[in-house]
Amino acid sequence: MDRKVSELLNDQINKEFYSAYLYLDIANFYSDKGLDGFANWYEIQAREEQDHAMLIYQYLHNNNQKVTLEAIAKPDKAFSTLMDPLQVAYEHEQYVTALINAIYGAAQSANDFRTVQFLDWFVKEQGEEEKIPPTSSPRWSCSAATPKHSTCSTASCRHAFTPLPPLPCK
Repeated sequence: MDRKVSELLNDQINKEFYSAYLYLDIANFYSDKGLDGFANWYEIQAREEQDHAMLIYQYLHNNNQKVTLEAIAKPDKAFSTLMDPLQVAYEHEQYVTALINAIYGAAQSANDFRTVQFLDWFVKEQGEEEKIPPTSSPRWSCSAATPKHSTCSTASCRHAFTPLPPLPCK
C-alpha cells in the first residue's frame, strides 16, 4: 500500500472517532434539553462512526499496515438553538466527505485499486449522510410534545420515534 494512502487512512481512523465524540456531545446537548429521541439518534450515529473507524482499522491490519492511534480532540462546538447541532453535524459530514474524497483520490493516483474499492462503500455512505441539509428541508424539524417523547423527523430515523406535533426550533 502506498505510504501516503496508509497515512491518510490512519488519520481517518482518528477523524471517525472524533465524529463519534462530536455526536455524543450533540446527544448530551439534546439529553440536557430533555429531547431523548434526538439524543438517542445521535448516540446511534456515534456508534456508526466508531464502526467506520474500526472498518478502516481492520482494513489497514488486513493489508499489513501499521495502525497509529492518536489523541482524539475534544468537540469544541457550542450550541444555542435546537437546530445548531443539526447544522454542525451536517457541516461535519461535508468535511468528512472531503476527507474520504482525498483518500480516494490518493488511492487512485497510487493505482491502489483495492483501497479504491474499499472506499467505495464510504463514498456511498457519505452521500447518504449529506442527502438532505437540515436547515433547508421540511423533513427536519425540532419536535417535542414532552421531554421524554421527542422525535427526530427525518426519513431515516422516523421509525425510531413516536411522531408528535412540531414545536418551534428556538
